[in-house]
This record gives sequence, C-alpha cells and structure tokens, in this order.
Amino acid sequence: MAITSKLRHVIESQQFSRALLEDLFARAEEIKREPHHFIGRLAGQVMAALFYEPSTRTRLSFEAAMLRLGGETMGTDNAREFSSAAKGETLEDTIRIVSGYADVIVLRHNEEGAARRAAAVSSVPVINAGDGPGQHPTQALLDLYTIRNELGRIDGVSVAMVGDLANGRTVRSLTYLLSKYKDIKLWFVAPAQVGMREDLKAHLDEHRVPWIETEDLNAVLPEVDVVYMTRIQKERFTDPQAYNALKGTYRIDHDAMALMRKYAILMHPLPRVDEIA
Repeated sequence: MAITSKLRHVIESQQFSRALLEDLFARAEEIKREPHHFIGRLAGQVMAALFYEPSTRTRLSFEAAMLRLGGETMGTDNAREFSSAAKGETLEDTIRIVSGYADVIVLRHNEEGAARRAAAVSSVPVINAGDGPGQHPTQALLDLYTIRNELGRIDGVSVAMVGDLANGRTVRSLTYLLSKYKDIKLWFVAPAQVGMREDLKAHLDEHRVPWIETEDLNAVLPEVDVVYMTRIQKERFTDPQAYNALKGTYRIDHDAMALMRKYAILMHPLPRVDEIA
C-alpha cells in the first residue's frame, strides 16, 4: 500500500489527518504481517538521536526500528551535559551542523517548542521525541494504534486521562489525535494544580469534543473504555514539597480495576512510579 500524504517533519499531533492516521495503521499491520519485505528499506540512511532529556524506550525503539530497516544510528545521551550545549551552543546551531551528518534527526528536548525551532533550521526531517511538557506525537501514534487494536475501534470511545495533565506531553498528543475521531468522550482526572491546560480544552471545544474535569477517579472508572494513567512528573517541579504533596494521588489497584468495565483497557506511557499497583 502507498501512504497518501507525507509530512516532512513530525512536530505535533495536529499535523496528522485522520486519513493519514489510517494509512499509517494499515502500514503498521503490513509490517507486522510481512516484516521481511521491509528489511533494507533504509539502507545507507543515518538517523541522529539527540536526547537532551533521559529516555529508555523512546530512544531504543527509534534505534531498533532504524537498524531493523537497514539504516544506521548515531547520537548522544544527555546532550545538555555531553554535547556542545554544555559550552553554551544554541539548539539551532547544533541542529544546523548535525543535519549535515544525518538523513533524519530524532530530538528529545527539555524545552517546549524545541522541535519546532529545530525544524525551522534543519536541512533534514526532524521528529519530535518529546519537547518538555509540550508534545510526544510518536508515543501518541502508538497509543492510538493500541486503542484501535484492543477495542476494535476509535470512534465512540470514552477515555479517562489521569495524573499530571499539565506536564504530561503524551496526554496532550493523544488528546489531539482523539479529537479527529467521532463521538469521543474525554474525562480529565487530575489534582487542580496539574489540570489540563486551557489551550487543549479550547481545541476540544472548537472541535465539539465533550470533556469533563474532575478529581474523583473512582467515579470515572465505570464510565470509560480506556484509563490512561500517567505519573506526577517530578522533573517539572521546582518545589520538592509541592511534588510530594501530589505524588501518589491516584493509584490503580485490584479494587480500582474492579470498578472498570469488563472490556476496558488500562494504559500507561511509562515510566511508572506508583500509579499502578
């Protein structure tokens, strides 16, 4: 099958049309069925992984995918300390140089908007692997694909987003993708201090996607098809006491699971701390 439309850069979930999402899901199914057909597709291509924040799954999954497709990888862990950023070099200058070495750049950065800044100066495609509390579009693609596979549909699903919604980039990206589907219902379950940001709620209102804000997780669990748990993000807090006051606010254990619909699914983008027993 052919992908009907393409993106030069992957910066945010808003870039994806529903048609493109369906094309990507079909391609994913094709790769699962016949992985040998895709061996060597990226032979001779180089991916640069620039990670200014810690990562396990995201970096390794990108590198594994590139290697399985026949490409090569290079990069740096903790680029804030072990790259020229530690000497004061700007992100833009780093990207200008690295884009001369690689065919694609996968960027994780601590600052929201960094991926967009990188794309503006890069001579090769840039993929956002997480920009601070901004977005994580590739994680959202995986999450949406998982919902589709587990429930057999995306239209009509009801989803509870739980935890640190102010700082959770995966929650933001997934919510933007869900807004492209029909009859979606969303619950935002969070302490008031880390509730969903206003820009995303305004987006949902504009696209007529109903949402409810609450701090009562137990009341929401019987109402939804998907519970999307996230951790309180310690690295986004400057006050340890403020973090400790919120840590452990929500926890899914056996009793909580008993409140959920029999077919409902529990998801977590990881890493988890103590949100799931």
